[in-house]
Amino acid sequence: MKRKLGMLISEAAEYLKVSTTTLRRREKTGELLPDITDRETGYRYYFPESLKAYRENRFKGKIRKQAGDNTGKLSFRFIDLFSGIGGLRIPFDDMGGTCVFSSEIDPYAVKTYETMFGETPHGDITKISEEEIPSHDILIAGFPCQPFSIAGVSKYNSLGWGHGFMHTTKGTLFFDIARILAYHKPKAFLLENVKNLRSHNGGKTFSVIMQTLKDELGYKTVEAKVLDARYVVPQHRERIFIVGFLKETSFSLPELPDLNPKLKDILDPDPDPRYTLSDRLWSYLQKYSEKHKSKGNGFGYGLADLKGITRTLSARYYKDGSEILIPQEGKNPRRLSPAECSELMGFPKKYRKLPVCDTQAYKQFGNAVVVPVVRHVAGALMEKLVEIEPEFGEQPRELETAPLFR
Repeated sequence: MKRKLGMLISEAAEYLKVSTTTLRRREKTGELLPDITDRETGYRYYFPESLKAYRENRFKGKIRKQAGDNTGKLSFRFIDLFSGIGGLRIPFDDMGGTCVFSSEIDPYAVKTYETMFGETPHGDITKISEEEIPSHDILIAGFPCQPFSIAGVSKYNSLGWGHGFMHTTKGTLFFDIARILAYHKPKAFLLENVKNLRSHNGGKTFSVIMQTLKDELGYKTVEAKVLDARYVVPQHRERIFIVGFLKETSFSLPELPDLNPKLKDILDPDPDPRYTLSDRLWSYLQKYSEKHKSKGNGFGYGLADLKGITRTLSARYYKDGSEILIPQEGKNPRRLSPAECSELMGFPKKYRKLPVCDTQAYKQFGNAVVVPVVRHVAGALMEKLVEIEPEFGEQPRELETAPLFR
């Protein structure tokens, strides 16, 4: 299994043509961080793509020393919209970015975000003017999927009443992304959504989004791709990622490496008995499943294969845990603990204990992104920005943060 996870530190050092001592020193300073750390063995693994990007950026002089310390990272600013518990933010933080603005409306997610990042996200983005948001290089957002009304757009455009997106997307949360992109023109953006965004409302929703980003907002390069997290975590979870650049360039969203993840590797060896299903709930789930099977429906619980991957963790997992049940010898099956959900989503270890109740923790992880997937997408985005923007990331700028208007 070790060989399939990625390169061990000795292999990574050989790839970079440095000693293991040098590589460990760069780990310690934060200049280069492993992609995965095995919780049980302590082994640290590096993806070849990450090492390649690091080597190229270091060679180009794009990895700089921060003033006042010896941490080598890129210098750039980004904003985090619909931030949830910060899954999209983590890789950009790790690459040296400064988050100058974040926004989240759910009070429980805000509480977790405050605990993890030491700052409070601003509130309802629909009530915040784009002028109040600091300038930034990159916009990231995991926005809700909503239908658009396309009636009257041609009329508005012919009358010269503003940009088409101002009318097409009005009343949706994508509109808020669009107005911020239109005002600030960041060099790049990363958007994340459910797989069904492509087919939502007969494909009209996705069409309006792509047309708005390219034709209305002037992003010359916009690419979208559905990625399945099953290759980097033991969970089937398909999400669409949309990456855009102001400049015209060749860009493809990366393929994920097959790490052959297994559910058993993220399970706690001594789970709390309170996560075991009661006799009443287990009986209900079995009867419910049989009822729908007899009707030819596919509804029912999912007893997970410990040597394989799970179904998609959803925000409703707190109700009964039926989509991912862990078999137990001589007992009723159990649901995953919130700490195990954290592992299933690839979050850092500090996320194993959230400052909220289990119900809210399940909702938060069910609504979150898989961090290792974002890490690959963010790495590809940053590598391309360094290539097409000669000055990008080289010079630190005076920090500008959003005013406290929450």
